[in-house]
Amino acid sequence: MKLYGNIIGWGKYIPSRVITNADLEKTIDTSDEWIVTRTGIRERHVVGDDENTSQMSIAAAREALERAGVRPKDLDLIIVATSSPDYLTPPISSQVQHGLGAKTIGAFTLVTGCTGFVYALSTAQQFIASGACKTVLVVGAELLSRFVDWNDRETCVLFGDGAGAVVIQATDVPSGVLSFVLGSDGAGGEHLILPGGGAANPPSHKNLDDGLHSLKMNGREVFKFATRVLGKALRQAIQQAGLQTEDIDLFIPHQANIRIIESAAQFANLPPEKVFVNIQKYGNTSAASIPIALCEAFEEGRAKIGDTLAFVAFGAGLTWAAAIVKVAENVKPAPKPRWQNFFTEWLARDHNLSRFGNYATPNAPSSEPKEEKTRQSG
Repeated sequence: MKLYGNIIGWGKYIPSRVITNADLEKTIDTSDEWIVTRTGIRERHVVGDDENTSQMSIAAAREALERAGVRPKDLDLIIVATSSPDYLTPPISSQVQHGLGAKTIGAFTLVTGCTGFVYALSTAQQFIASGACKTVLVVGAELLSRFVDWNDRETCVLFGDGAGAVVIQATDVPSGVLSFVLGSDGAGGEHLILPGGGAANPPSHKNLDDGLHSLKMNGREVFKFATRVLGKALRQAIQQAGLQTEDIDLFIPHQANIRIIESAAQFANLPPEKVFVNIQKYGNTSAASIPIALCEAFEEGRAKIGDTLAFVAFGAGLTWAAAIVKVAENVKPAPKPRWQNFFTEWLARDHNLSRFGNYATPNAPSSEPKEEKTRQSG
């Protein structure tokens, strides 16, 4: 039986503090008109002093789990996509696992910048399809307000904080990630980089004085890169899914720049009414961008069960990612036929296992004394 990873729950967390373009006009040389014309952003949400990335991730995850009707202890795996964790170590994925009370399941962090959620969703699909996991939590979270220079109008006007999460669960109904396209071009890595904080430029007074712990971006080069790859990746993902553009019910792109979104949609021949945009409210929330938009699309009725959605993103690396996702009803996999369960139980009986010798237990003798077995099992 082929397994698919259907999205059965979704949730988001948005910090309450809002910084508008008018607020930025008071501190840097910019204007609301300049920002809106070039980016489409009118305001962005940023965390309070007592908030961090793990807390936002946990809040979004709890909402997704509640909507899915899944308990944390029923999860098999957690994947958190972020470039702004609380610490370099321990990994934020373990913080989220512990914060949710998900016991000792596997959890890992995925770092590919703004493409992180699509990368993580595609990865989770592989765990489902292989049969290794039945229920996976995927989180995209970002706290970039503490990593931008608020005197640099090239970056501070762009980014906001937030988190989004989805729960995907195994089903035999064709759904989940139908196709995906992942790409990377490290030759352009310097165009979007946070130079300090890693092993190359560890914390020091000099690095702090040189501003290496703030995000640096070559906006012109990033814009050229994004408009070059996004439309192509989206079209490729649609083709790999065996679909046509008209089969896409809603296009939910990474919310980085309205002109880039429009360019990608036009390249793929998607009409404006099939494109979801909320960049005006949140700015670029990086790995949280698509899952937050997905949540709002459901809340507004723009997305619904049965729809085929298209995700596409670009980010630091430089990386890009696209995925075609089908959202089906929350249907569990069909149970195994009774004869298959009976056969499995029959093989598991000790007196039958012994008939298969070392093929059944390759690292143990084909049989052993009853007394020894009883003593060991006690």
